[in-house]
Amino acid sequence: MSLLATKNLSAFYGDFQALFAINVSVEGGETVAIIGANGAGKTTFLRAVAGTLPTAAEMVTFDGEPIGHRTPHDIVRLGIAMVPEGRRLFPSLSVEENLLLGGHSERKGPWSLQRVYELFPRLRDLRHLPAPALSGGQQQMAAIGRALMANPRLLLCDELSLGLAPVVIRDIYQCLGAITAEGTTVVLVEQDINRALDASARFYCFQEGRLALTAPTKNFDRAAITAAYFGL
Repeated sequence: MSLLATKNLSAFYGDFQALFAINVSVEGGETVAIIGANGAGKTTFLRAVAGTLPTAAEMVTFDGEPIGHRTPHDIVRLGIAMVPEGRRLFPSLSVEENLLLGGHSERKGPWSLQRVYELFPRLRDLRHLPAPALSGGQQQMAAIGRALMANPRLLLCDELSLGLAPVVIRDIYQCLGAITAEGTTVVLVEQDINRALDASARFYCFQEGRLALTAPTKNFDRAAITAAYFGL
């Protein structure tokens, strides 16, 4: 049984349909990439899984249980956490207060405030600062740490590299290895095709809300990925 599966997942913003019958499966322990151009439906897919965009119950299952109708709060308690695009830290709170909010579900697991500080040592030094005082890379580390505090079985990552310098992106992606070593399954949304494929075992390519291509990343024809990415 797949840890996460979507079946004919469709999603709407009002009358606008953003996803069309998306079928995705993610096995426990995998890192799976979702790639595609702007507007392809990548973030919408993550929102549907995380419960911020309601769908029919059976369209999303987690560990065999239909969750498409569940609230985001319930879904975090089940073991799914999301690192949103743009970090979305609470600006009125300190770094440490943002991290502690991530643990409100009190799920048991390997991640604690101490473990997050071990993964991102710089955050310990900055823990009393307000979140907006951090650099973009430091804010991204705090957003990842906040999600880990929920001790998720499935971590949804939306555009980790967005707006960051290459050296910062490298450091953040290196930390993914420590996260997956704890048995955490990762779904990674990225516009950077090379970065996404290097970090994952399989990929799904979305194009205008539809699934255009899926395959293992190892030794796959990059020309075919490019064609699916741009709808050529």
